[in-house]
Amino acid sequence: MASQIHETAEIAEGAELGEGVHVGPYCVVGSRVRIGDGTRLGPHVVVDGVTTIGKDNRLVGQANIGGVPQDFSYEDEPTRVVMGNRNTVREFVTINRGTVKGGAVTSIGDDCLFMACSHVAHDCDIGDSVTLANNALLAGHVAIGTQAIINGAAACHQFVTIGRNAYVGGLTRIVQDVPPFMIQEGHPSRVRKVNVIGLERAGFSREEIQQVKEAFRRIYRSSAPRQRILEEMEGEDRGELVAELVRSLCRSLKGSKGRYRDTLREEFGRQGERFVMEEVSR
Repeated sequence: MASQIHETAEIAEGAELGEGVHVGPYCVVGSRVRIGDGTRLGPHVVVDGVTTIGKDNRLVGQANIGGVPQDFSYEDEPTRVVMGNRNTVREFVTINRGTVKGGAVTSIGDDCLFMACSHVAHDCDIGDSVTLANNALLAGHVAIGTQAIINGAAACHQFVTIGRNAYVGGLTRIVQDVPPFMIQEGHPSRVRKVNVIGLERAGFSREEIQQVKEAFRRIYRSSAPRQRILEEMEGEDRGELVAELVRSLCRSLKGSKGRYRDTLREEFGRQGERFVMEEVSR
C-alpha cells in the first residue's frame, strides 16, 4: 500500500517512510526520521531528530516527537528517540530525544497511550502498555514498567523508577521510586495499597495477588524497620511477584533519596558516549 502524504506536509530528503504511512496536513518530518508501516500522523505533527517510529502508531495531531531535549548539556549530538508499535499519541504530546549523559536514547515500548499534553523528557525508558493520562509529566531519566498507569497531572522527578503494573494517582508528586504492583498517590505521595484491579486485569492469578497483599501488609503495616523486613523476605520463597517487589524496594534503598537510577549516572554517561561515537563514525 502506498503512503499518503498531504500536499502541505514537509518531508525532508533522507526521511524513510514505510508502506501505508499517512502524513496529514502541515506535518514536518526530519531527514533522519524512519516511520514504520501503517503509522498515521495527524495534522501539525512534528517528528524530528534521529527518530525511529515503528508500525501502526497513531500520532493524532499537534504532537512533537524527537524534539531537542530541555537540558543545558545538550549540544546537538545525534541522540535518539525509539518508539515501538501500536502506540497512540494524542494532541500536544512532547517526547524529547536523549542526551549523551543519560544514555542518548529515549525509548518507548509497544501499545502505549499518551493522552493530551503529557510530556516524556530526555532519556526516559517506557515499557509496553503504559498509560500517561492528560498532563502527566516525566522529567529526564525516568523509567516506567509494563502496564503502569500514570494519572492526570502527576509529575515525576528525574531518575524515578515506576514499577510494572503500578498505579499513580492524579496530581501526585513522585520524588521516589514507585514499587511494582502498588497504588501510590498524594502530595507528598506514598504507597496506599495493592493495585488489585490492575493485577486482575493483567491476568495474574488469585494466589499471586494474595501473596502480594500479604507482602504489602508485612512491609507497610509493620512497625519494624523497613530494611530489616526486606532482608528477612529476601531469603524467603513467597512467589515471583513478591520477589520482584522486594528486589525493587531494596534497589530503591540504595539510591539517592529513594531513586535507584540515580546510582547509574556514570553508567548512563558511558553508554551515551559510546552511542554517539558509533553514530558519528557511520
